[in-house]
Order: sequence, then C-alpha cells, then structure tokens
Amino acid sequence: MKGMKKTWHDRLTTTQTIAVGFLAIILIGTLVLMLPVSSRSGRFTDPLTALFTAASATCVTGLVVVDTHSYWSVFGRCFILGLIQIGGLGFMTIGVFLAVLMRKNIGLKERGILQESMNTLQIGGVVRLVKKITIATFAIEGIGAVLLSFRFVPEMGWLEGIGNGVFHSISAFCNAGFDLMGKKEEYSSLAAYADDLLVNVTIMLLIVLGGIGFVVWDDLQKKKLRVREYLLHTKIVLTVTAVLVFGGALLYWLLERDNLMADMGGKEIVLTSLFASVTARTAGFNTIDVTGMSASSKLVTVVLMFIGGSPGSTAGGIKTTTFAVMLIFVWANLRNSHGCNVFRRRLEEGEIRKASIVVTINLVLAVAAAAWICALQDFPMEDVLLEVFSAIGTVGMSAGITRGMGTVSRIILIVLMYCGRIGSMTFALSFTERKKVAPVQLPAEKIIIG
Repeated sequence: MKGMKKTWHDRLTTTQTIAVGFLAIILIGTLVLMLPVSSRSGRFTDPLTALFTAASATCVTGLVVVDTHSYWSVFGRCFILGLIQIGGLGFMTIGVFLAVLMRKNIGLKERGILQESMNTLQIGGVVRLVKKITIATFAIEGIGAVLLSFRFVPEMGWLEGIGNGVFHSISAFCNAGFDLMGKKEEYSSLAAYADDLLVNVTIMLLIVLGGIGFVVWDDLQKKKLRVREYLLHTKIVLTVTAVLVFGGALLYWLLERDNLMADMGGKEIVLTSLFASVTARTAGFNTIDVTGMSASSKLVTVVLMFIGGSPGSTAGGIKTTTFAVMLIFVWANLRNSHGCNVFRRRLEEGEIRKASIVVTINLVLAVAAAAWICALQDFPMEDVLLEVFSAIGTVGMSAGITRGMGTVSRIILIVLMYCGRIGSMTFALSFTERKKVAPVQLPAEKIIIG
C-alpha cells in the first residue's frame, strides 16, 4: 500500500537476499556448533573452528579443520548434515517447499529469489519446479542411503551402518564431501573403499546427479530420450560433463599409473581414475591420497575444481556452461565466425559477457587468496593453489594443509567458500546492484590488444 513503510528485508535486492540468507545460516550454525552438546568432549568449541565447519557445511565444501567423526558428537554430526542439506538445496528452496506444504501463497519477490538461486531460465513454474526438485532429491538420497547401507551395515551394525549410509548419501548428492570415516583413520575419506564397486559407483552417481542441475533434471524428465528437443542448456551440460568425467579419468590414469596407481589391479585403477575425476568436480571425497599426487595431477585437479558442476545444482565452480561458453567464444573468434554458434543455436552476447565476468572474478579471488596465504605461511605453492581453488569451487579436496593454517588463512578460505557457494557474481552484485548507470557514456578510444 502507498505510504506503508518498508522493512529492511524489503529493501534488499534478490542477490542481497541470497547473500544475507546464507550468511545468517552460517552464523546460526557457528553458534550451535560452539555449544558443548555439539562436540564429543562435551566442551565448548572455539569460534573459528565452529565458523569454519559451519561455513564448509553450508557452502557444501567439505574442507575441515577437525575430523568430523572424531571431534563432533552425534548431535553435532546431525546438525552438520542439516546444514549440508540446506546448503545443497538452498534455503529458499526448502523454505518455499515447506510453505507449499502449509498451503501458503508464494509472492512474486520470493519467486524471483527462487529463480536467481536456482538459476532457472524463467520465473513461470518455478514453485512447481521446487516441489519436483525437493521430492526427487529426497528420493535419490534415500535410494543412495539404502545402497550404501548394504555395505556399511555388515561392517558397523544396523544403527551405525544406516546412519553412515544416510550421511554419505546426502553429503555426496549435495557435493559436500563430508565423511564419517575417521573411525577407520582420521581424514582418510573413502580410501578404505578404493576397490569397492558398490560404494564407488553409488557415490559417483550421487555426485553427478547432484551436479548436473535441476533445470537439466526437469528437461530430461519432460523430454525423455528425445535428444533433439532438449534445451541448449541441457545439451551443453551433458556434453561437457561427459567430456570432463571421462577425459579427467584418462588424464589421472596417465599421470598416476606409475605413482599412486602403480600397485593397483585393473578394476581398482578404473574405479580410482573415474572417482578422482568425478569428485574433483566439487564433491571433495577421495579414495587416493591427494598429498601423494604428482604435481601434474594436482594441476588437473585444480582445473576440474575451477570448472566445477552445472548451474542450478548442488555443485560449485564457474560451472560447465561458463567453461563451454568461453571455449566457444574463443573458437568462434579464432575462425572469425559470425556469432558464437553451438548445436545449431547462437549464444547471446549477454551470456558471453556474464561468463567472462564469472571466470575473471573467480580467478582474481583465487590467485589473490593464494598469494596472501603464501605470504603468511610457508606452504608449497601447488598445495596452496589446490586449497584455494578447492575452497572457491566448494570442492573440499585438500593436500592436508588446512589444519596447519593460521587464523587469517582460515578466514580467507571461509570467505572463498562463501563466495563460491552464493556465486562470485552474486557476491559482487550484492554491493553494486542498486547503483545507477550514468545516462551519458564517455567517448570510446581504441587500445592495442595482444
């Protein structure tokens, strides 16, 4: 109504609402994890450890400064799992789903926030998509939990086995990388299951399904195997995902066959290569020792982490579509083509600009963070790069230096995880979106490039 005073949250833009929402969840998570009930020892947890863990869980990253199984109590682990689920689906998705269950109306602003947070192509039907996504998510996570329980129950007993199945299924689908395998060996992730077909295939499928994006799900569900009718977005996502998964696996095998894979059998080599390629795309689990990887393999890992998953998914990184758009743009300009064309469609200029902004911001943030951490502490450069790209890509793979970092270095990683989860462009827009563009443009002048 006219004259009605706006509250502070009414004044927030869509991107600011997303940024503030995730920040609020992280801060609430920090306070809860600091409580004695959250730790095994029954003592208060220091604020930085609690903040780092809450940020890593909410941003579905998986970097840790304390072993999840050994340090946190059952309550603490359950709370971390809740943060992972909220961070994976998005707080607006879960909030709207609950509102729909209670038959409340969803306003236009909420629909706009949903569209932005889920990266959907249009605002129409976004609430219907939320219902489908939420139900499908719980169904997939449930199936994954059952499959993993077949392996964990015989080892751990019914209660603990099912609990581990549920935890790792949600963590894998949300591309979080948190694990409870500290009971075998602290910070060992899934190394004990390197040759286990059931665990490897289940975790990989969960990671890929969580990382291809909800828009792709919806498109595949509607059009089934009618490939020609797929959205251009779906075609690009599926093509790039397949190339990165199998191409990455081939590179890991070539680079590690005389190193970490030297004593492995054929089945274990295939599983390890595929798992390393899939998990580097923002999941964060590992079945081989990341610290022992060759420098070349670490570089491959950094590239895969930088690219990440797909838009509107539980994954991070610059996204598969951004990577594809930049490659198409470069190739088209090298050939002096008229427009950037792919799958008989032309890419819009606005999408190309957006892709270049995302790549530039992420690179600048990662390189600046790596330089800052190297200036503060004496770590090998390749390990620092792995750590910062893991943080901004919300991956969680680590060379083992996170636990040895000082306060400032850890805060840097927390900021990177936060930017990586909400999106570097969203983070930048949250400060600039309300600024007005000048009506008169300055005169143009040519410069020399290259």
